[in-house]
Amino acid sequence: MKSLILKDLYNIGHNTKSMLFILAVFAVAFIPTSGVGAYIFICGILCSMMIVTTFSFDDNSKWTRYAMIMPISKRDLVIGKFIVLAIFCAIGSVFGLAIGLVGGGIAGKITFSPAAIVELLFLTLAATVISLIFGSMSIPLVFKFGAEKGRVLLLVSFLIPAAICFGAYKLLAILGVELTDQTVFILLCCSPLIALVWGYGMYQISYRIFLKQEL
Repeated sequence: MKSLILKDLYNIGHNTKSMLFILAVFAVAFIPTSGVGAYIFICGILCSMMIVTTFSFDDNSKWTRYAMIMPISKRDLVIGKFIVLAIFCAIGSVFGLAIGLVGGGIAGKITFSPAAIVELLFLTLAATVISLIFGSMSIPLVFKFGAEKGRVLLLVSFLIPAAICFGAYKLLAILGVELTDQTVFILLCCSPLIALVWGYGMYQISYRIFLKQEL
């Protein structure tokens, strides 16, 4: 399992410079206009998209076929992809927080008070969770349709969770449940559990798809 994770992290290292450049451009574009919170979410979501790139590397090198003749199970390979996704999401969100603090301070968008720092930490947690939910939706799509078609369908992996969240918000509004600060705080505290449940569901779908494939 460790070797599968390190393989993807090493391969994606070749794209580090281009991703850092993209994140720097977004920092200049979004921090002065939309604030640090929006930038943290953008970094998390952009880094979650890199999981599709790891599939492209695997396809180009025919890694998956080679892996199946080694003592690596299909279950291990699928689990490894989800662990790598979680690492990408966490690194992206934390990177967004770090650059956001610097850029926000320069642009005058944040005040370095304990309350503001705590709020940004919660936003970082939320960004990690949301990017993990969005990114985990792309993994079964790539297993089903391949990396190239998966890139095209990447938008679907973001629209479906967004539609579910919007539907839940509308349902709460119909039921008369108001989203107060306390409710939002409780949702943030429960968000890691929600992400784990969602990720487990996506893992099961991905594993079943991959299990049926002939390599």
